[in-house]
Amino acid sequence: ASLGRRAGRVRRRALRGLRRALLRSHYRVQRLLPLDSGRVLFTVEGDGGYGGDPAALESAVRDHAPRVRTAWATRPELHHTLPTATRRLVPGTAAHLTALARSAYVVTDRALVPGLVKRKGQILVHTPPGTPLAYAGLDLQDRPAAARDTDFARLLEGVDQWDHVVTGDRHSTLTYERVLPGRYRTLEYGRPRADRFHTATPQDVAVLRDSLGVPAGAVAILYAPAPRDYRRTPVRTLDLERVVRRLGPRFVILSRTVRPDGEPLEAASDRVVDVSAHPDVMALCLASDALVTDFSPLMCDYAGLDRPIVLHAEDREAYAAARGLYVDPWTVPPGAVADSEDELIEIFAGGRWCGPRATRLRAAFRDRFCPHDDGRAAERVVRTVLLGEFAEPLAVPPARRRPVPAAAAAPETPVVSLPPQPAVF
Repeated sequence: ASLGRRAGRVRRRALRGLRRALLRSHYRVQRLLPLDSGRVLFTVEGDGGYGGDPAALESAVRDHAPRVRTAWATRPELHHTLPTATRRLVPGTAAHLTALARSAYVVTDRALVPGLVKRKGQILVHTPPGTPLAYAGLDLQDRPAAARDTDFARLLEGVDQWDHVVTGDRHSTLTYERVLPGRYRTLEYGRPRADRFHTATPQDVAVLRDSLGVPAGAVAILYAPAPRDYRRTPVRTLDLERVVRRLGPRFVILSRTVRPDGEPLEAASDRVVDVSAHPDVMALCLASDALVTDFSPLMCDYAGLDRPIVLHAEDREAYAAARGLYVDPWTVPPGAVADSEDELIEIFAGGRWCGPRATRLRAAFRDRFCPHDDGRAAERVVRTVLLGEFAEPLAVPPARRRPVPAAAAAPETPVVSLPPQPAVF
């Protein structure tokens, strides 16, 4: 019996080796065939499902370049997240390698696309993960806690494959061009993933809130702190149940925190909803009425919604020392600042979270980090990369930045919408 099991393992290893060899040969053959200019392949970090900047760009391709076919590589269990018009591919299969070899365009948020041997004429569009408030790229070489096991040589190999990098603001452009140096062209057109903030309707927001269990009329606070690379255990600086008890029945907290693999979710109540496993952070932003965060780049996306942002952190010095900061939010806050849990409660109970000073701070922060967001960032990228139309980065006038209003702050009278405007070129 033991010999039989051993022989079975040997056969399985041999079959896996043969399969890998056949797939490598298949990929080499496919790379000899012409590129298909009517095909775009999308792939995201962790072979994840439909979301983020790549999803916004995929939707824009179908809207503005309908003759171009799109395909998305992800795990089979996530295929249900993809639009029906998008071809589903399983990473590592022959179909996926064919798309990897012959697609004229590849869109990804990965630094390095696994298995890709970039061909002459193949165009790779990279979408960075967010606004770099903390150190990134080569600057992490002196930050071992934040860098973890980053292979900087491999990182630069990936950068060498990029043709276009999509950014949302001048700070992101200058930072990425310095810490991720390459021959790519930066498309400072706004954040494609934030287009939803301008195209969603109040009805869309109501559906999202209902799906999360947010009661009608409640103020939903999204709590989304940044991960702590320098800690082995998660940071728990807020007693969320105490916060909602003190604030009263009008408030609900949506808690999105990063945990080590395998750690259970927080015990949720009817007023503290654990959304840590929710796949779509942009949907959580739309469903909420305010954001509480510390150093998370999410605040730069959220500012485009023009909804209140409150800062809270009790380990500012430790975070800055371990991670390094390009922008300290406490020096240019997007809203009210709380130095303790009690002060955070007072900010919401006393109305400072949405007061005039918080509004002025948010407006300045929004002008700095969301100058191009108007719901058409993905369209601008598609028109530039796929259709060959030239676009210059252009600050969008405030009158054209009209995100969907928060549910708890929705006006009783109908909102007068501006007529649709063409993309700015």
